[in-house]
Amino acid sequence: MRTTAREVNISETEKAQLEKLAFRPKTQRRLAQRARCVLLCAEGMKVLHVARQVGMTAVTVRKWRDRFVEHGLDGLSDETRCGRPRKLSAATVQAVVHATQFEKPPAGRTHWSRSTMARRFHTNASAIGEIWRTYGLQPHRTKTFKISLDPAFADKVRDIVGLYLNPPDKALVLCVDEKSQIQALERTQPLLPLRPGQVERRTHDYVRHGTTCLFAALDIQTGKVIGHLSRRHRHQEFLAFLKKLERMTPSHLQLHLVLDNYGTHKHKTVRQWLSQHPRYRLHFTPTGASWLNMVESWFSLLTRRRIRRGVFHSLRELIVAIEQYIQVNNKSPKPFTWTKTPTQILGHSHVVRN
Repeated sequence: MRTTAREVNISETEKAQLEKLAFRPKTQRRLAQRARCVLLCAEGMKVLHVARQVGMTAVTVRKWRDRFVEHGLDGLSDETRCGRPRKLSAATVQAVVHATQFEKPPAGRTHWSRSTMARRFHTNASAIGEIWRTYGLQPHRTKTFKISLDPAFADKVRDIVGLYLNPPDKALVLCVDEKSQIQALERTQPLLPLRPGQVERRTHDYVRHGTTCLFAALDIQTGKVIGHLSRRHRHQEFLAFLKKLERMTPSHLQLHLVLDNYGTHKHKTVRQWLSQHPRYRLHFTPTGASWLNMVESWFSLLTRRRIRRGVFHSLRELIVAIEQYIQVNNKSPKPFTWTKTPTQILGHSHVVRN
């Protein structure tokens, strides 16, 4: 048996392409093996040594070496395999795609499954799954959305995003909102901690120890947060929060507050107080578009990092935990970066009222 490698000559360009295939993490394992095989053969290494180093048999090494010599890089790809032809015709495939998108599912079902679609076209579930993967159809998945019907949607987007992208001089831009009904939950049994091969576990049932409401103002330029906790979230509590902002912000700066359209923010008492403090400018988000308020992203972080998996034996424990989270946040704040311009947002909006 001949064990010396057949001479393989590769150009610098081919060598660079082979090395990219051989060592790039996303390359398929079999293609990376073939590329390494060719590189080692090009160095003059014997077939048996190449086989041991790349984990192939000597016969397989010769196969891919010769394929490269004859066809270059194209020779390393798998040839089209013969075998049983596809059962479904092109017309049937298109019919499956159309039925998945536009036909109602069978009675008693909310969406198509592979098995129900397979019965519809008298084929097997694997064939349906292959079609769905090819066309990117996922009838088992769903997402939620809401389109704002605010007639001033475009104007409000330009106003608020303009504040984010070009904050005014000698002013603070604060995103303000309340996170209501935060529950102090205590699990009925102790947590089972994380260990190798096992995630942290907790009981599904819990004991409630009351709720609290968090008013928060996020400074978009620094990432710092001013918080205020109360049992309720009426206009009285919101007014108390505004007075706290008045005490904790430099008096010579204008305050631009980004708010949603909750009735508390527009209460007569609140409006009267604001009229006596002219440095406040209110910017209301469009109805159904709370995603424009950046403090919502901060609330999401608070929930994921401190509340959702927390165990609180009393309401006081929950309040202390939230206050500590705000303190830690303000020691090393990280502001959010708004990247979309009003034109980009309105260009992707399905409903814009003039």
